[in-house]
Amino acid sequence: MDLVWALLGILSGMMIALQGPINAQLAQALGMPLAAAAANFVAGSVVLILITFVLARVQGVAIAWHMPPSWMFLAGGCLGAAFVTSALILTPKVGAAATMAFIVTGQLLAGLLLDRLGYFDLVVRELTLGRVTGAVLLVVGALLISTS
Repeated sequence: MDLVWALLGILSGMMIALQGPINAQLAQALGMPLAAAAANFVAGSVVLILITFVLARVQGVAIAWHMPPSWMFLAGGCLGAAFVTSALILTPKVGAAATMAFIVTGQLLAGLLLDRLGYFDLVVRELTLGRVTGAVLLVVGALLISTS
């Protein structure tokens, strides 16, 4: 099962790499990066809503609409919008590989911090020499990719 999760992670990363250049072209066609990011979120929202209702119906599950704290909606939406907008601005300027290298590096650094602090109900994981070394190597790799 670990292989399945690893492959899903790799596939997700490939989708993110495709999303940047596609959104950058959309931004160019629309004349504004924010318009492309907005279009991205509208299209994604429609698809996710449809899939949610289809799966709920197929599985015979009633969708429970418990209202979580409003900050969760705001934070998730703002973070997603900032990410998509940044990626579509960066991609034509530094290239797809460098953009992905910086994104993955940022994800790893934030992930290490979140794991260490145990925020959002995450299990606390210590910063080991192996984890720090991996992060340093990723930072160096991202810099090499962006300067080569």
